[in-house]
Amino acid sequence: MSNYPAAYQVTKGSVLSVDKAFYDQIAARQDAREVAESFVVPIRSGRAWKVRAGQVFRIVTVEGPQVADLNMWNLHNPRERMWASRTRQLQQAHVSTHDRLWSTLPFLRPMATITDDTLAHYGVDGDGGRVHDLLGTRCDPYVNRLLTGQDFHFHCHSNLTRAIAPHGLTEYDVHDVLNVFQCTGLNDHDQYFMKACPAKQGDYLEFFAEIDLLCALSTCPGGDLSVPMWGPDARDPIDVCRPLGVEIHDLDPALLVNWAPPETASYQGNHGMHPEQVVWKD
Repeated sequence: MSNYPAAYQVTKGSVLSVDKAFYDQIAARQDAREVAESFVVPIRSGRAWKVRAGQVFRIVTVEGPQVADLNMWNLHNPRERMWASRTRQLQQAHVSTHDRLWSTLPFLRPMATITDDTLAHYGVDGDGGRVHDLLGTRCDPYVNRLLTGQDFHFHCHSNLTRAIAPHGLTEYDVHDVLNVFQCTGLNDHDQYFMKACPAKQGDYLEFFAEIDLLCALSTCPGGDLSVPMWGPDARDPIDVCRPLGVEIHDLDPALLVNWAPPETASYQGNHGMHPEQVVWKD
């Protein structure tokens, strides 16, 4: 494993410098929160929900291992949405406690910060696998058609599309995901691999909402990924599919006294263009 330094280094006092004590207190003070809403997302389906800035939401393996695909948008402006690739660069390719999910340009700010992760201990396994993946993206019916010649309507892309439709969003708003509970890596040929989900019943990943959010989750049709979805050994893995729970928590306001939602990026440079340089053509 290379010890070459990360490209994006934290400058003292920058937004990349996380106040770990603040988020650790949120995770530790279970007595200073109340469940505002909870629900279960059935197998091979999707669900969208709203989270207000300063709330916490948790994704829970209510029956056992199951991977999920997570999208999020600014509740008031869906053009601002989670940016998986920049999050990989600013944080890690596999995220855990204290990592943040960042939004797209021109906004570029933390949308949510991970406050607790019961799989944080997993680390790197013997195959180079890690959990909570930002390397890959959602499964979709278009790739499935390419690989198998068949249509299947319950891939994560389709699940997310159905989930956000009641909120006025469409397939074009679905974006690259955080693969929650998913164990992945790159093999010796620099190819993406997926392993069986290591989560147990009751494991969870918890997020603090930095801004008002619309979130959507798909329970992956591959279940816990212990069965190949494609290739010569593939079969329908419905027997390893399980539901997931979502909990939204209200925090004691005392925990948030010194916190405020992050501002959008301050760059206002117009990309080197001046108004007279912009010519509109029919």
